[in-house]
Amino acid sequence: MSKASEMGKVSAKGSFHLLWGLVISTVISSIATIFIARLLGSDLYGLYQIVLITPLLIGVFRDWGINSAMVRYSAQFRSEDRASEVRSILISGIIFEIVLGIALSAISFALSGYLATNIFHRSAITSLIQIASITILAGGLINAASAAFIGIEKMELNSIMLIIQSTIKTLIMITLVIVGLRTSGAVLGYTIAMIFAGLIGVALVWTQYTKLPKITNFKLEITAYIKLMLSYGTPLSVSAIITGFQGQYYAFLLPIFYVTDNTAIGNYGIASTFVVLIAFFATPITTMLFPAFSKLNPQKDKETLQNVYQFSIKYASLLVVPVAALVMCLAQPAVSTLFGKTYSTAPLFLALLSISYIYPAFGSLTTGNFLNGQGKTTFNLYLTLITAAIGFPMGYILILHFGVLGLIITSLVTAIPSTVISLYWIRKHYELTVDWGSSAKILLSSAVAASLTYFLILELDFSSLIQLIIGVVFFTFVFLAATLLTQTLNKSDIENLRSMVSGLGIIGKIFNRALNIIEKLMKTLKL
Repeated sequence: MSKASEMGKVSAKGSFHLLWGLVISTVISSIATIFIARLLGSDLYGLYQIVLITPLLIGVFRDWGINSAMVRYSAQFRSEDRASEVRSILISGIIFEIVLGIALSAISFALSGYLATNIFHRSAITSLIQIASITILAGGLINAASAAFIGIEKMELNSIMLIIQSTIKTLIMITLVIVGLRTSGAVLGYTIAMIFAGLIGVALVWTQYTKLPKITNFKLEITAYIKLMLSYGTPLSVSAIITGFQGQYYAFLLPIFYVTDNTAIGNYGIASTFVVLIAFFATPITTMLFPAFSKLNPQKDKETLQNVYQFSIKYASLLVVPVAALVMCLAQPAVSTLFGKTYSTAPLFLALLSISYIYPAFGSLTTGNFLNGQGKTTFNLYLTLITAAIGFPMGYILILHFGVLGLIITSLVTAIPSTVISLYWIRKHYELTVDWGSSAKILLSSAVAASLTYFLILELDFSSLIQLIIGVVFFTFVFLAATLLTQTLNKSDIENLRSMVSGLGIIGKIFNRALNIIEKLMKTLKL
């Protein structure tokens, strides 16, 4: 338990540094999204979303597992006192991303005319797709820098990079749209921000690179470590490519279904952007679990592995599931408050998209990171192939018949088989299982709070902003009460959480006071 507690403290600190960067950068980006969505309207905002489909689709083929390998080997080598080798891992990964990023950007640029005219039937966006093609290279630099920061546990640098990107994007996009460039201004702002963030990310990595012990045979080390990372990352890369391609394939079908109408795509874009609110809590957890599981040996650290596995599922669910339930029940007033009534179908899309964030209660945020951290990348590839075998035909049929609703239903259904299979496999080979009792209590507490909040909002004849504020406050109190009454949190959990946040400085003290209040309530209720 002491080792698990210490790992929890490190992961909590890293998650916090990732979280504040995500929160600040997303709040800043949301300002841009709200302004741009209102200024462009659902039709032109949908066109902006269509422009980004091509670079995002081609960018799927950029990584080849290098980023995951950077995280794993950086964390592993540091834990094994092989810090000098981390130097080669970092520089090799960035060089690989630059070379492949340039090649894929050129491919996207060359295909832009054909795709815009013959596939999307919107020839006017050819030049915009060409501009956005540069983001493939820029995105590679950003992802490589993020992998480096996570592997060496410098998540605050990742946050700095994200904040700079969102700030530049917000300022440039709003300015260009206001001066009359409309969709072109949005694309230019997005592209310029990606370029700046990529360059700044590489510069920040360099500051850490120079602090690492030097090694000899520089060229030979780069070649050797690229091969090492590719050998580890090949199954992961195939999984990532299939998964990424599958998501963009769904988006690729939407303009074909909505040949003359961009409105539904604009509404879906708003819903997809808003659901990032839930990712505030999910992303730091999934990011930190990978290096944490990479440090544990199933033979030597069996008890620790079991504790970290169960705690990661329970505490991830405790953060993510109630936020998903909150977004689902307040989707209507939230969208109306921020984006106006133009985006009429966005609340429905948002509520449906949020369902996928209920899955962490069943281990969806943990299993993939556990398998990759333990080096079981081939098995993860099998899971991806199963998901793709179900998803590609289902997506084609449902999207071409039901549009955005078909896309959302496909994404929700295809995520289930791989989660079920991975849970069974982990239990069989590692004797690890989910704390189903805790998951059930978290789901019950979230469902009760969401249901009561939803029916309360229906009875309130106030503006959407007032409904949103009342709904958030009411949900929070009901969920806290339900959590205490169902004993979702016990005294052991309070101590674990207190230990995990103890390294967060003033934020840790704030969390600790909140935990003290919860503890007093538990004593008062004699729980």
